Order: sequence, then structure tokens, then C-alpha cells
Amino acid sequence: MIDVKQELAKKTEKQEVKITKNMSIADMIRVLEPEIKKALPSVITPERFTRMALSALNTTPKLSECTQISFLAALMNAAQLGLEPNTPLGQAYLIPYNNKGKLECQFQIGFKGLIDLVYRNGQVQSIQAQCVYENDEFEYELGLNSKLIHKPSLDDRGELVLVYAMFKLENNGYAFEVMSKADIDAHAQKYSKGFTSSYSPWKTNYEEMAKKTVIKKVLKYAPLKTDFLRAITSDETIKTELSIDMTEVKNEPIEGVYTVITE
Repeated sequence: MIDVKQELAKKTEKQEVKITKNMSIADMIRVLEPEIKKALPSVITPERFTRMALSALNTTPKLSECTQISFLAALMNAAQLGLEPNTPLGQAYLIPYNNKGKLECQFQIGFKGLIDLVYRNGQVQSIQAQCVYENDEFEYELGLNSKLIHKPSLDDRGELVLVYAMFKLENNGYAFEVMSKADIDAHAQKYSKGFTSSYSPWKTNYEEMAKKTVIKKVLKYAPLKTDFLRAITSDETIKTELSIDMTEVKNEPIEGVYTVITE
């Protein structure tokens, strides 16, 4: 693990840089660039990492108030997974939270990021998720002769009522999962601490987050590589250490009063 405070102390002793309490996250990235470089995948340079950080800060200015290490750890999670955070691509998100009076940054995989990770798994031939609206024609049946039929309405589709996800393997094996909007909301309220945050993708990309929820559920039936399963453990986590492998860093416990930033 990389101890950020120790690295900063070493650099201060060498008088390479003057450290202040008000040092910005961008300045810390520049100071720690050699250490960060060790933990970055080969396809991402420290310069690109810095651009990703500054872009995320510009997109969500509240992130600049988060603890520096939680922001850097969340950004490192995204970089090691090869996912761009806080961009229109919807691959990953860095979200500010007020945890016991301290603003911290949470890393969250987006719907498109999850799809990208799934396709890195050799056995999965295709995976998709679709929204079903009240005026669509939809029918599904479980059991030994399971079936799923969805014919979207060509006119006004009405309100969202269901979301389903399915995958197909190279050996033609498949599985699908169907969830109602009410079930998705209940699941998000229970398991996603950022569900009510104004910075959460649940507010800006509800349908994609709903699809992600159902995909994660159906993937329980898929033969997945260990690398994918380890990557998923980083979803919706706060970390306060940097490492060559961020999946090995323990997740910070959320204790006591926990509130999301809503303004």
C-alpha cells in the first residue's frame, strides 16, 4: 500500500515541494505522480490521470471538498479498471458523500462500464438490458421452457414499468432476469447509499442505473472470471489507501450518521 502522508513527508524533507494544509487535489496528484504511476495500468499515463481528475473536478466541483485520499483512491479505482469517470460515457462515477461530518468520495461503476467489464469475460457472447414501458407488448415465462418476448410500442410508450436483462454464452446457454420499477427502487434504497443524492447517477441516468441493477442480478447465473468478480467488489465503495491493486484495499466502513450531499 502507498501511505500518502508518508510520501508527502518524504518529499517535504527533500524540499521538493512545499506542503500546505490547503493543498489542492490537483497539486497532490502532481506531488505524488511517481507513486501514482506505479499503480496505473500501462494504457493510462500520469498526465492522462491528471486530466481525468481535473475533468471530474470541473464536472462535479463538490469533489474538490472531499478528502484528498478518498478522491485519489476512487480515481485510481476507475483508472485501474480502464473506466472514464464522470463523463457522458457513463462508465463510472465519483460521488461526494458526507460521512460522519467528513466529505469523502465514493467510486461507482456505471451501466456502460459494467457492460464493458462483462465483455472482457471470454465466455459471454452477448449481454443486454432493456426498459419496458406500459404500452409495450411484453410477456415472459419461467421454468423449463422459459421465454421472453418484448415488442416496444411504436407510439407513446407510457411510463416505465419493468426492466429486464439477459446474457447469452458462447455455448448458447442463457439466462434472463425481470424486475419491476418498484422492486428496482426498493433495491436501490436498500443497497445504494447514493440513491437520494443529487450527484448520484440515479438522478441523472435513472434508466441506465436500473439496467445496471438488473444486470448485476442476472450475472449471478453467469460463469464469470475472478478478475471480473474482484472488479465488482470496488463498486459503490470508499477507500482511503492507494495500491498497485485497488481491489486489495479494504473498503471504508460507513458508521454512525451517513448523509448524501444534496446541493
